[in-house]
Amino acid sequence: MNRVYLIEVAHTAYRAAWSLQRELFDYANKNQNTHFLVLTEHDPVITIGRTGTLKNLLVPAEYLAQQAIDLVEIDRGGDITFHGPGQIVGYPILDLNGFKRDVHWYLRTLEDVIIGTLQTFDIDAGRIPGLTGVWTGGRKICAMGIKVTRWVTMHGFALNVNTDLGFFKHIIPCGITDRGVTSISELTGNIVDINQVIKEVVGQFEQVFKVRCIAAPHSLYHTIPTLRKMQEQQND
Repeated sequence: MNRVYLIEVAHTAYRAAWSLQRELFDYANKNQNTHFLVLTEHDPVITIGRTGTLKNLLVPAEYLAQQAIDLVEIDRGGDITFHGPGQIVGYPILDLNGFKRDVHWYLRTLEDVIIGTLQTFDIDAGRIPGLTGVWTGGRKICAMGIKVTRWVTMHGFALNVNTDLGFFKHIIPCGITDRGVTSISELTGNIVDINQVIKEVVGQFEQVFKVRCIAAPHSLYHTIPTLRKMQEQQND
């Protein structure tokens, strides 16, 4: 059974988390069959993937700056999306050589993690043919966008828990004009304990990928500069 090092970080700036991903990616490439799962919440940010376009941004970049919403063009697949407080963002850095060298299998398995998580909150969610991510009632509740290089993964998923869905009015989410977005709290009518959702995500990740998640060793915090900096900021 593969071990996955679990790294939970509180609110982070997107660019810092992206830097952390790249460092973990390099580490995984140099240390065969090493796997990570980073879970965090981001400060407000709109990201645009490789196949994205600024045409799906509905407000001027100057407005975003005034509202303290970052705008970042990145190297994942997919179009435009929003990340922010109340949303669980997960970055699995997995060496698929230790699982299955199949990108479609990986995406469908990642979707299964979220579908199983939502079932624990009595939310019936699933897929829509031809569209990536997890959907319920025709609305997207979890966006996904990944990058795979030398069979090591980057980027991942964004699950709306208590997310302020008003932020999505600034964009055409994932470039899809005829479908909206939703969140766990909107569907349940209650603010949800995000730590409970994280616990369910980790449990489903272990079950679906057939792995064991363990806390990242302390030595890793000395090896990865961005991770050490994040830990220091959380302890301040």
